[in-house]
Amino acid sequence: MSLVVKVCSMGTPAIRRITAQQVSHAVITAAMRVHTALGPGLLESTYTACLQHELRKAGLTADAQVGLPVVYDGTKLELGYRIDLLVENLVVVELKSVDAVAPVHQAQLLSYLKLSGKSLGLLINFNVVHLKDGIQRFVNGTDWK
Repeated sequence: MSLVVKVCSMGTPAIRRITAQQVSHAVITAAMRVHTALGPGLLESTYTACLQHELRKAGLTADAQVGLPVVYDGTKLELGYRIDLLVENLVVVELKSVDAVAPVHQAQLLSYLKLSGKSLGLLINFNVVHLKDGIQRFVNGTDWK
């Protein structure tokens, strides 16, 4: 669970808790907006920037290209792995713009979940006619309830 602090119209902070489920819903809603506006066929980087913009407009923290080290044998190794979007430090979002999602794309997201210690991830392929056909949700471990 993450805390989100918003400043009310009276200037006082309002704190609310947001769950990974709520973040996931917000990501899917924002992705639908992006896909409706742009359609399929653009570069992954375009969808990443536009989705990050939509999430920030919704008041969520969305960090792009977050470095993901591998810890092996007690040593932290920076090997160039990058999470496309990390939303509210809760949900890992891996974006694609490919003809078909391959098992290697699914394995990539599962690996990112394990390496980051996050429990919820979304694999979103924007290169589809209907975005609902391009969204896959992944859960790592048992901390998903």
